[in-house]
Parts: sequence; C-alpha cells; structure tokens
Amino acid sequence: MTRPNDLNPWDSPRAFYGAELRGKRKAAGFSQDELGALVFCSGAYIGQMENATRRPPMEMAKLLDAVLHTDGILTRMCEAMEQASQHAEYFRLAAELEALASALYQYAPMIVPGLLQTPEYTRALIRASRPFASEEFIEKSVITRRERAQLLDGPEPPEVWFIVHELVLSTSVGDAAVMHAQLAHVVQLIEQHRVVVQVIPMSEGAHPLMDGPFRVMTFTDAPPVAYTESAYSGQLLDTPAVVAKYAKDYDLGRAVALSPDASLAMIRAAMEDFAP
Repeated sequence: MTRPNDLNPWDSPRAFYGAELRGKRKAAGFSQDELGALVFCSGAYIGQMENATRRPPMEMAKLLDAVLHTDGILTRMCEAMEQASQHAEYFRLAAELEALASALYQYAPMIVPGLLQTPEYTRALIRASRPFASEEFIEKSVITRRERAQLLDGPEPPEVWFIVHELVLSTSVGDAAVMHAQLAHVVQLIEQHRVVVQVIPMSEGAHPLMDGPFRVMTFTDAPPVAYTESAYSGQLLDTPAVVAKYAKDYDLGRAVALSPDASLAMIRAAMEDFAP
C-alpha cells in the first residue's frame, strides 16, 4: 500500500481527496482509528481513503464532513469524483472493489467478461447494443475497460477465475477476425497463467448458474462481496449469508463446467472456427 508521505496529491482527484482528508483529520487531532470509530468504520479504511486506494461512498463523505466540521467540502469533492468517473454510477463502487480484490470469481452467460475483452471486441459490442452512441462515448468505454484489465498485469495480480457459457464462444461479436483475435487473447491469458477459465457446454442443459451473471470478490482485509448486474443496473451485496449463497452457486458451477484443460481445448476450437 502507498505510504502517506509517498502520495502526490496532484496525481489524481482521489489522491487529492486523500491528502485533504489526512490534513483535516490531523488538524482535528484525530488518529485514523479515532476518526474511524466516529464514522462507523475501521482506522484501516480511513487509511485506505487517505492513501487513495479507496474512494469513499457519498454517505461516508457526508459523515466525515459532519465529524470534521469541514462545511461539506469532502462531500463536494466526492461528488466531483463521481461525475468524473467513466463507469456507470451503479458500477463505480464495484469497480473500486474489483481493483482491491485478492480474488475475483465471475460467471458470464452471453459475452466475454470485460477484463478479458480486446478493444475491437468492446467496440463491436457497444456499437451493437447502442447503435446511436457517439464515437467519443465508445472510445471512452474502450479505454475504461482496458484500464480495468490492467489489474491482470500488476506485480501481484489477484486470483481471477471465470466461468463462461459456451454461447460466449459461439456468439459472433463483430466479424470473424474480431472474434478470432478475442478468443486468441483469452487463450493467451490462460496459457500465461493469469486467469483460469471454465466453460459450461450447451450439452449440460440446465445448470446452477442460470439466474444470470454475477461475480464474487474476496479481500485480504475485508469481508467478501457479490455483485450482480443487468443491462442498466447493478447491485453490490455484502450481507454474509447472501454472499455465501453466491459463493456456493459458483462452486456448483465449477463442478458442472468442463475442466480448465478441456475448456481451453474448446476455446481453441472455437477460435479456429473464426479463423479468417
């Protein structure tokens, strides 16, 4: 984790927020643990906000303003960060947590998961689903998705496991060249041991994951969460019993899916079907 003295407040809006929070906390005479107790979180969470590894939810910013008597400045800064975010509002916090997760387990029934997408696949997907979107909107979406995928390239990447339905491999997004390159990219990530992918074949019929796409994220210093998403909405779930049910469903999905080796063979075969 970044040490406070290493943080340059001009690196990003989040870094500036962290520096401001640290300064106002110290001016009020609170330790991180003392401030955390007043706003109903841990001192470690306060430290993560100050170190720019977490952006506070809006309600947390309001509590901090009230406790530190900062006249709403932290809330306004939080609003500015949310408006500047390239992610949809319902996905912003999930994206924050995704970048902090020690392990990520995702099920995708119809399309290649965002972390695995090539820019060409993303462009074709957005153009198909939003035919009137501007080129600027599409390119921003491509950049944002590629920035998310950088977590796979870090020195200590999380454990990332995907279950996809066979429909993901056979549904053409873009032309044959786009699909061939997309599946080749997935194969490369698997062969480099950066992700694990299992495929549920169509021959399996009904299976435990038919309720729709979801992901479970675990952390080294915080409880796990689950995230579900539909076309224009998403829900972050942190109730332990609910998250445990999603984790169990995921284990059941792994049990009915093809093994990683058999899945890799299926992905390679699908890739060849799209060969130019």
